[in-house]
Amino acid sequence: MNKKLFVVGAFALTALLVGCGNDATLKNGEEVVAELDGKTITAEDLYAELKEQGGNVTLTNMIDEFILNKEYETDEDAETYADSQLQSYKSSYESYGMNFSDALKQAGYDGEDEFKDSLILDYKKKTATEDYVKNNLKDSEIKDYYDDNIFGDIEVRHILISPNTNDDMTDDEKKEAEKKAKKEAEDIIKKLDDGEKFSDLAKKYSDDEGTASNGGKMTASYGSVVDEFWDAASKLKDKTYTEEPVETEYGYHIIYRIKQNEKPSLDKVRDDVIDDLVKEKMDNDSTLQTRALVELRKKYNLDITDSSLKKDYDESVDAALAAKSSNNTNSAN
Repeated sequence: MNKKLFVVGAFALTALLVGCGNDATLKNGEEVVAELDGKTITAEDLYAELKEQGGNVTLTNMIDEFILNKEYETDEDAETYADSQLQSYKSSYESYGMNFSDALKQAGYDGEDEFKDSLILDYKKKTATEDYVKNNLKDSEIKDYYDDNIFGDIEVRHILISPNTNDDMTDDEKKEAEKKAKKEAEDIIKKLDDGEKFSDLAKKYSDDEGTASNGGKMTASYGSVVDEFWDAASKLKDKTYTEEPVETEYGYHIIYRIKQNEKPSLDKVRDDVIDDLVKEKMDNDSTLQTRALVELRKKYNLDITDSSLKKDYDESVDAALAAKSSNNTNSAN
């Protein structure tokens, strides 16, 4: 769960910035927020202490909330995301016999509505990060990804022989079942070598219920079949079959390649390529959200007038950029 950090600090800082009406003041005009045994604590004292206890984080969170709510409407997608996440958290807590309302209070939330607001903000941060990555994609990156990851579908026939195993078997029994399945697949290849028809053998022997009745015919798309299957099919020439069984998590396959279709043009799949690239970059670079928010703050001409808070802010941004630089260096090694 994303805890609501420095909630008290946020409200206190806001109150200090806007003033507190007719509260007590010292002779020098400083506002007094507490007195005890001759000791006075002024608003300036409190402000200084709050700055030390996460003031930069509190201020940054307030700034980001303001910006994100201006940049992005709370649309149906945001509501759906927040409702789904809220229900997931709630179900998880309740499955362990924990009181979700109590957990929210301990995390600093007044209730589910306030927590949902924070989830909507998370969604907007994610959206802002996606937009940032998209806006910084180069055409060369899109073209390279297209060349390396987009392929024409391969039309094949296949026969699957699955080991007859269950959870009650010993390891030795499972190994014996796998050995038997592989031997059966090898025997089917011999039948193919002797001239028997692939589609007939698929109908008779294949354990793939989805394709067996159709003579094992299917279309293999890159990413939609396991890697071992795709690699074997892509290496075959048209109208040839694998000389050895192809082992995957499902069992042993014999694959016959019919043909490979031409891959779609870049224009046709450009949006999909961009989506894949954005996801890949976000999965591999944890600093992107920080960088996206930094850019948004610049767009809104952020000016932190408190010198110590500005110093803390600049240092936190520099640290994020350094982390990005370090990630790039490690990836190159």
